[in-house]
Formats: sequence, C-alpha cells, structure tokens
Amino acid sequence: MSDHEHETFEQADAGASLTYPQQAGTIRKNGYLVINNRPCKVVDVSTSKTGKHGHAKCHFVAIDIFTGKKYEDLTPSSHNCDVPNVSRQEYTLVDINEEGYLSLMEENGTTREDLRLPTGTDEADKLAIQIKADFDEGKELVLSVLKAMGEEMVNSSKTINAGTK
Repeated sequence: MSDHEHETFEQADAGASLTYPQQAGTIRKNGYLVINNRPCKVVDVSTSKTGKHGHAKCHFVAIDIFTGKKYEDLTPSSHNCDVPNVSRQEYTLVDINEEGYLSLMEENGTTREDLRLPTGTDEADKLAIQIKADFDEGKELVLSVLKAMGEEMVNSSKTINAGTK
C-alpha cells in the first residue's frame, strides 16, 4: 500500500452526470433525448420493423429545448440513447438591469445575477418582452428556469400578484 502514490484532487463535483442512458424503444413523445450533443424534447416517434434479421428502428423528431432547432435521429430500438438530466427551478424576479441580466432570488433568500432574459427563438423573445412589461408594471413574478447539460434558460413566467404602480 505504501508503494502507491496518493492522489490529490484539486477539484471535484458531485458526480451528477449531464445525461443517462435509456433504451431507444422506451423513449416516448414529450420525453427528452440528446441529438448532436443538444438536449431536445421529442415531438414525434415512429418505430419501423425491418426485414427478416434486422433490428426495429426508432425515428425521432425532436426540438432543441434552448434554441428551438429541429433535429431528427434514427436509432435501433434495442440500442441505448443519451437522455439529458433536465431540471426546473423557480425563482422570484427581483430586478432587470440595462443589459438584460436578471436578478433572481431562490426560496431560501440567496440571489443570482448570471441569467439573461430569454433569447434565441420567437417564443423566447416574446417571453422576454412579456417579463419586462410585467416587471415594469410592478407585478411580482416567479420565473421558471430550465437547466440541462450545463445550460440554463428562463422558460416561463407567472404572476403572483398584480402590481400597485
């Protein structure tokens, strides 16, 4: 035992993976899937049975959850696909600065100021305009932040109470 060098770890994470494997045949519509290293939401699945000794194939049509871009993938149903670990967290909106960065507060009172108003798709741009308008009216907003594969984006907003401005 003393012959081995002791390894020192400068930094470590919790070990939570960005993705997990799941058999292609078990992935359904509205599920999540990684296509071209992008987290996507499945909008259509079709399974085709091939010839005498072939594998059944799953044809996935999915939309990137952050960019809205459409992707397609064809995988044998018995093979594993990567599925992203998608989490959703709610924050109370405290402030929006001139550059479009949001000041968000968690339930425990800690704040974060590293997220911007959503951009990139028509839907995200509309949401950003709606959030800004509601905030300017003095409404108290709770924003839902979607996180997958190291990316985060505000994906919905709800009003807690109407403002008094």
